[in-house]
Amino acid sequence: MAAQSFNVLCTLCLVIIYFLPICLAFGGDLKPIPAPPSYVCDPKLWEARGVNMAEMGYCDKSLPYDVRAKDLVDRMTLKEKAQQMGDRASGIPRLGLPDYKWWSEALHGVSHFGYGAFFTEIVPGATSFPTVILTTAAFNQSLWNAIGKVVSTEARAMYNLGQAGLTFWSPNINPVRDPRWGRITETSGEDPFVVGVYGVNYVRGLQDVEGQEHAEDPGSRPLKVAACCKHYAAYDLDLWQDVNRFTFDALVTEQDMVETFVRPFEMCIKDGDVSSVMCSYNQVNKIPSCADPILLKQTIREEWKLNGYIISDCDAIEMIHNDTKINWLGDTPEDAVAQTIKAGVDLDCGVNYPNALENSVRQGKVNEADVDTSLKYLYTVLMRLGFFDGSPSFMSLGKNDICTDKHIDLAVEAAREGIVLLKNLDATLPLNPDAFKTLAIIGPHANATTAMIGNYEGNPCRYVSPLLGFSAFGEVIYEQGCPGVKCPNDTLILQATEAAKQADATILVVGTDLSIEGEGLDRDDLLLPGLQKDLVEQVANASKGPVILVVMTAGGVDISFAKDDNKIKGILWVGHPGQEGGRAIADVVFGKCNPGGRLPLTWYTADYVDKVPMTSMQLRPFEEKGYPGRTYKFFNGSTVYPFAYGLSYTSFDYKVTTPTNVSIPIKLNNTQHCRELELTDTSVQQPCPSVVVNDLTCEDKIALEVEVQNTGDKDGSEVVIVYSQPPDGIVGTPFKQVVGFERVFVAAKQSQKVNFELNACKSLNIVDGSGYTLLPSGLHKILLGTSSEQIDVNVSFTS
Repeated sequence: MAAQSFNVLCTLCLVIIYFLPICLAFGGDLKPIPAPPSYVCDPKLWEARGVNMAEMGYCDKSLPYDVRAKDLVDRMTLKEKAQQMGDRASGIPRLGLPDYKWWSEALHGVSHFGYGAFFTEIVPGATSFPTVILTTAAFNQSLWNAIGKVVSTEARAMYNLGQAGLTFWSPNINPVRDPRWGRITETSGEDPFVVGVYGVNYVRGLQDVEGQEHAEDPGSRPLKVAACCKHYAAYDLDLWQDVNRFTFDALVTEQDMVETFVRPFEMCIKDGDVSSVMCSYNQVNKIPSCADPILLKQTIREEWKLNGYIISDCDAIEMIHNDTKINWLGDTPEDAVAQTIKAGVDLDCGVNYPNALENSVRQGKVNEADVDTSLKYLYTVLMRLGFFDGSPSFMSLGKNDICTDKHIDLAVEAAREGIVLLKNLDATLPLNPDAFKTLAIIGPHANATTAMIGNYEGNPCRYVSPLLGFSAFGEVIYEQGCPGVKCPNDTLILQATEAAKQADATILVVGTDLSIEGEGLDRDDLLLPGLQKDLVEQVANASKGPVILVVMTAGGVDISFAKDDNKIKGILWVGHPGQEGGRAIADVVFGKCNPGGRLPLTWYTADYVDKVPMTSMQLRPFEEKGYPGRTYKFFNGSTVYPFAYGLSYTSFDYKVTTPTNVSIPIKLNNTQHCRELELTDTSVQQPCPSVVVNDLTCEDKIALEVEVQNTGDKDGSEVVIVYSQPPDGIVGTPFKQVVGFERVFVAAKQSQKVNFELNACKSLNIVDGSGYTLLPSGLHKILLGTSSEQIDVNVSFTS
């Protein structure tokens, strides 16, 4: 009896020991605790199974990854192969392959979107940085890289704890063509070069293993995590009127395609060495992006030399066989998967490959060798990640490496650096906390939390709302002012005006959230939502002290009324500033830091949306239809604020210390040929108007040194943006284009030198109507922001 009681007691103890931590971790929901991952070729696992691992060539570390991947794939049946080609790969126990969830997101922090990463009480949150559009406004390449490093560290720590995968489908590198696009918050703005540079730096931050960034064989370079540049290509419409992203046919000229839509992807692959690219839902010139072998296999794989895999956007393959407009591709799942795998899609975010690929092969619609090739790309990436051999350098990462003080400080700094000062009448800002002790904090975003972290978000470490941030500087009176961000009525405006009458200063925090602009939702107008404008005007009229308007949006809004209102002394654009947004905003308003951000977008006036439909893809003015141009490169109408606009609490001057007249004579051989250009005045045609860039050696450089002088009395950071301007008279060229930028800190009354080395082919090229990238002869100009400083570069060709 005693023995029986003891056995019962032991059993009860075992049950408690097993289930108690599960209950504690999951609040009573009896889900299994995430197990720390082992790795496929762990000798202990094979020994426990009684299998000799030496017989498995894919576990032989002495072999190259591609050889090991081939050995693995050759051991699979066709059915097994198909089951590994969806984002939720089922694994193959007999080969030691576990299930793997490919889909995780890390746009501005580890996200809970997808199946790979999730949060529990073990890891309740991760650092949530500002959304990408605000981080881009910092124009700070080292910051972008540093954020990528932090995100990948936290991702690796979560992987070690069984709460994340190793493949993250970020960043979004689609340039912003139209200001109504709902996904602006995810992007790096309208300039394709800036978007590309952001993508390269963030990808390098995510992927690079220190000391092995430049392996001789890029295909064997180890990865910290695997990034993904998306959405390829010409994707920048979600849901506008009755047009949706799933069936939209983007009619794009070759000129715009080369110059704008694919340029960031080329940079991401060639300079960032990204390990995957995602094709988009939309069609491009009547062919679905994910079924276009020219876009995928020919361009990404063969020309740009992608070291990795191509993934479809989620359920994009299903859209292909469901869309009757493109049924010439076939109307069955077997037809669709045959088209996409032959085009170059290696992995299906969805179930079409697992469900239909086996039958498609058996029906003779696709070659099994194409399936094998895709699987080899997939497994090579997983091998580079240590999924097969382990990653000793990252095994120590754990819970203590997530939401650290250092990471949170970087989130604050990112928000501070991105915030753009749009107006500072009478040098009202920064406010002196000794003079402004009572603050009215008013607006639908005055106490924002979730709105600050945008989309593709995770659970943040914490929130610092604007209300909480300003509470550190004085007594606050809070009024919402609107019943929600859509501000449908004026029922709360009176209380807001009363608060403004009592305060020494009023901070109005207005803007948008994902219910106004987000994935699957484009805007119809460029105005503040609902009655937010009425709130701002009435509060400004009633306020006892200065009014500071804080605009929390992704895209631009027409706030001309506030810009012209002398009662509104200051305006800040703060994007969606991440978990620490309130702290950063308050720090800028009270001068704890000096704003230095620049707008990565043109802010158009509200009537812009009446002049051009969102479905018009052309960037240059469409004179036949009266459509204006798009972006700073082709739009010359009135704006609320131009691209790269931003003020400071101090002032800066530039001085070029290198020669301001540069000649680049290029001698052509008998295989390098001149090309004509379309000119506004044919009488001024150069003897050799231009040469195709790919035909040149492109070794000529332009050295540029700029001395940045802080002429004010406050320390500050200046963003030096370098533009090139093509020779006059060439039809269809941009007004100017960004070719370089640096953010530099300069102490008050001091100066710093900034150096640029511009490659003539990369910095002075244009794209003609046929899609050729050309270097024109003639007088090019190098411009420095809005400064009057200019460098003349004369390019000439001789035989």
